[in-house]
Amino acid sequence: MKILVVRFSSIGDIVLTSSVMRCLKEQLPNSEIHFLTKAAFRSVVEHNPNIDKVITIDSSIKEVTSELKNEKYDHIVDLHNNLRTRSLALRLRRPTTKFPKLNWEKWKLVKFKSYSMPDLHVVDRYFEAVESLGVKSDGKKGDFKIPESEVVDVQSTYKLESGNFIALVIGAKFGTKQLPINKLVELIDLSKEPVVLIGGPDDVKLGEEILAKIDHPNTFNSCGKHSILGSASILKQSRVVVTNDTGMMHIAACFDVPIVSIWGNTFPELGMYPYRPNDDESYSIHEVKDLNCRPCSKIGYAECPKGHFDCMMKQDVLSINTEINEI
Repeated sequence: MKILVVRFSSIGDIVLTSSVMRCLKEQLPNSEIHFLTKAAFRSVVEHNPNIDKVITIDSSIKEVTSELKNEKYDHIVDLHNNLRTRSLALRLRRPTTKFPKLNWEKWKLVKFKSYSMPDLHVVDRYFEAVESLGVKSDGKKGDFKIPESEVVDVQSTYKLESGNFIALVIGAKFGTKQLPINKLVELIDLSKEPVVLIGGPDDVKLGEEILAKIDHPNTFNSCGKHSILGSASILKQSRVVVTNDTGMMHIAACFDVPIVSIWGNTFPELGMYPYRPNDDESYSIHEVKDLNCRPCSKIGYAECPKGHFDCMMKQDVLSINTEINEI
């Protein structure tokens, strides 16, 4: 059986498909799995041993429609489920199953704070798209493979010992999911361990501003210095990952490292908390509860639409630091 799995974006959502890829390959051992995503996210999946071929687009499915038709897939697993992926299924005219996106339930939660979301992680909803193929969840966390060429030697690069530092993910795709700089500085200054700031090219300036404000000599800014895979390797070598609700959180959830997650405008109840099935003691969630404006969006905004940003400005940094120290 030749199967096309589709998930265009973004980093976290793509990483969360890895459990499905593994179960497809293990439970359908003669299957050939192809994965369709955006070119910008190729590195997130290209080293996954359960994927036989990665196909990418820059902006339009028209770029690969002919190629996909020639593959003559037996089945399409749509783990994105939007207008673009539905049009793709129509173009290919192959049997297709989709995961329940629950846009109506999300809208009610955001707009009216009405809780009708099922108590399911999004990965469990992904598995609903492969039920008809006889594939079920194996109850294990996701996979994220890092080739040896991308592994960062933290000792030679930062003079750190593996397992003896905190990895602090400082960025996020949206501003309302990101712990503000004053809170980051406060958290770092309370730390008893060395800290490595994790982020991409967009976070370089923030990392430099943090270094200029802190009174903590063993803090290192890795932002923009490594690829996604390189940053992931630093997470894997840390004692604990402290992170916003972002793609790096989902990558960290694939490793055997404790996670302290910090939530702003988004809700864990939307089903995007760290995927550690049967192991909910290996991660924690810090959020400001009982705010009548939260969640204000299912994804986020550049700035707080109310102007006060209470969901992050009222985070209890002392409580977060206490938990880090206990770990």
